[in-house]
Amino acid sequence: MLWVVEEQPGPRGEDVLAVREERIILTFDKDFGRLAFQHCLPATCGIMLLRFPPRSPAAITRIVLSALASRETWEGTFAVIDEKRIRLRVLPSARRT
Repeated sequence: MLWVVEEQPGPRGEDVLAVREERIILTFDKDFGRLAFQHCLPATCGIMLLRFPPRSPAAITRIVLSALASRETWEGTFAVIDEKRIRLRVLPSARRT
């Protein structure tokens, strides 16, 4: 796991998407969803939009690990994750493969 703030201080969203193109992006930033669909994030990627208050690193870790365990693959998936449910959408580029 890489933290973008440490790896690339101050990048624009498009730059982060390009750098992380074969990783799952974990974010609290709703703009990543817009960018993923506008810029056709590659089907080898996944995004988890975390929609809960970031109370502590332990709480975030617990929710993210639970979500990760719920699916075999996250490639080509945009997921909105809150404390009680996961909503999934297929990224546009994944529909074409």
